[in-house]
Amino acid sequence: MSSRRPLGLLVTIAVIMIVLLIAMIVGWVIITVFAAKEDPNSATFYFTFLPIGATFLAVILAGVVFYMILSIKAINLNQRQANFIDSVTHELKSPIASLKLYLQTLNRRSIPPEKVGAFYETMLEDVERLDHLINHLLEAGRLDRRRDDAEEGEVRLDKVLAGCAQSVALLYRLPPDTIKVKTVPCTMHGLHGDIEIIFRNLIDNAVKYSGKDPEVRVQLRVKYNDEAVVEVIDNGPGIPISQRRKIFGRFVRLGLELQREKPGTGLGLYLVRTLVRRMRGEVRVKDSPKGSGTMFVVTLPGAKTLVESRANEEAMEEAAAKER
Repeated sequence: MSSRRPLGLLVTIAVIMIVLLIAMIVGWVIITVFAAKEDPNSATFYFTFLPIGATFLAVILAGVVFYMILSIKAINLNQRQANFIDSVTHELKSPIASLKLYLQTLNRRSIPPEKVGAFYETMLEDVERLDHLINHLLEAGRLDRRRDDAEEGEVRLDKVLAGCAQSVALLYRLPPDTIKVKTVPCTMHGLHGDIEIIFRNLIDNAVKYSGKDPEVRVQLRVKYNDEAVVEVIDNGPGIPISQRRKIFGRFVRLGLELQREKPGTGLGLYLVRTLVRRMRGEVRVKDSPKGSGTMFVVTLPGAKTLVESRANEEAMEEAAAKER
């Protein structure tokens, strides 16, 4: 409730000021018109200052509205940052507490050998969870520092998608067929790390927000205009239309922070949108074509099927040979 009170108070004060300013503008017009009627000799004077005063009050009104909008945005940003800190704190504390408990147990008690392996496996999962979180934060931080020295190259998009699906399945200990990948051999020019971040986050989100029995489909096709279209589809509850633009903001997570059951920081989709735009692509959110669920559609330019890529390489080699 404490986070809503300042926002409610701000809106109340702003509305009162706006109403008063509108009343002042109307009053100024009425008083000026009546004064001009009562004193026809001074009508020119009154009607000269009528638009000046009305314009002045209108500018003040616009300033109040603009200030209110900026203040609301600032309060919402502060709230998202507070939610982000709460989320990161929880994400850090949980695996650290688990690691501490298992290490203390191994140190103080005699554990049967068959249980030691399970302990180590759980501890490794906690370390991987910490590593995943830290990498997430580092990836978000480096977006503000564009790497001009980074070298782009040819990336096998189909292999990146398969690798991302496999790593997410291992992270959540899911059967391999939980994430179904349907692709065509395809290459595109870009940074391998950025492309991997985009689709790892999308697939991770799809698994995380699916139902009790996750079913995720990843589909890749190349359009006639050399655009790669990747669809990541889940069987979760879906995202309301009113929230679909907000989810790509920094620190944005739907719902209340203390009521969330899914881990996360609110940075994943922000990373996706920023990197896709940097590659001059587009990311959209749609309803799943098969009932409930969400479908993220990423379109990236400059993609070629493997057959086209090899044909281009052969043509370049032939041209180089003729020049010799």
